[in-house]
Amino acid sequence: MMTRAGLMLLWLIHWLPFGMQVWLGERLGNLLYLVALPRRRIAETNIRLCFPDLDTEAVTRMARAHFRAVARAAVEHGLLWWGSAQRISQLVAVEGREHYDAVASGPVILLSPHFVGLDMGAIRLTIDYPPAVSIYSRLRNPVIDRLMLHARSRFSKTILVSRHDGVRPLLKAMKQGHHLFYLPDQDFGARDARFVPFFGIPAATITALPRLAAMTGARIVPVITRQLAGSKGYVVRFLPAWDNFPGADLSADLLRMNAFIETQVREMPEQYFWVHKRFKTRPPGEPSYYA
Repeated sequence: MMTRAGLMLLWLIHWLPFGMQVWLGERLGNLLYLVALPRRRIAETNIRLCFPDLDTEAVTRMARAHFRAVARAAVEHGLLWWGSAQRISQLVAVEGREHYDAVASGPVILLSPHFVGLDMGAIRLTIDYPPAVSIYSRLRNPVIDRLMLHARSRFSKTILVSRHDGVRPLLKAMKQGHHLFYLPDQDFGARDARFVPFFGIPAATITALPRLAAMTGARIVPVITRQLAGSKGYVVRFLPAWDNFPGADLSADLLRMNAFIETQVREMPEQYFWVHKRFKTRPPGEPSYYA
C-alpha cells in the first residue's frame, strides 16, 4: 500500500514544472540527510576515505549536497517512468555525439559510472540511439523493479540482462549488434574482482570491462551524465574512445579505469553515488570501514 501511495505521489509530481520538482527533491534530500542515519554514515565514511584532506565541516557539506542530488534524481524518476520522449529530450542535452559516431559501426562498450544522473542519461539515449544491452540488479520491491525495467526499455528494444544470468546473454546481444551500456564501479564482492586502488584505497574491482573488450573487440566510449543546477536539467556527454584498451596487464587496465572514474568524480564530487558501500569488500585480514 505504501509503495502504491508513493508511486501515485510521484505520478502527480511528474506533471509539475521541472523547477518545482527540483525544489521538492532537494527539500526531501535535506530531510533524508537528517533521518537516514545509516546511509549518511556510509556516505560520510566514503567521502572521508576518498578526500582525506577535507575537514569535518567540508565532509558534512558534501554529504548534504549529495543527499539533495540523490533525492532530486529520485523524485525526477516520475519523468522517466511516465514523461514523454519530447519532455525528456528537452531536459537532457546530449554532447560529444561525434565520439560515439566515430566508432559506432563496430562493437562498443559505453562506460557509465554511478553518478546520480545515470538513469536520466541512459534513458535519454534510448530515445535517439539504437537499442543497447545492459546489466541490471533486480530490486527487492517487485513493483519498483517492473517500473525501472519499463523505463529503461520503453523508448527502444533495450535488452536488460540480470546480473545473475552471467556474461553469455551479453555476448550474444553484442554479436547481434547491440552496444553494451556498462556500469563498472560497484562492490559485488571478491568473486571475479581484483583489489585495485580507487582514490588510493584497495577496492574490489570487477574485471569484466577489459575481459569483455578483449572478447568482443569493443571500443570503450565513456558516457557521463551531470545533474545541472536549478531547472537546467541534465547533460549526458560522450567522451573520446579509449585507445590501446585492453592492454597486456589486466590489473593495469583496471587501474586505468578506476583512475578515469576518479577524475570524473573530482569534477562533480557531490554527484557520485556515495551511499553505496564501495569499499565493503576488504583484502584478507583488513577490517571493515563501515563497522
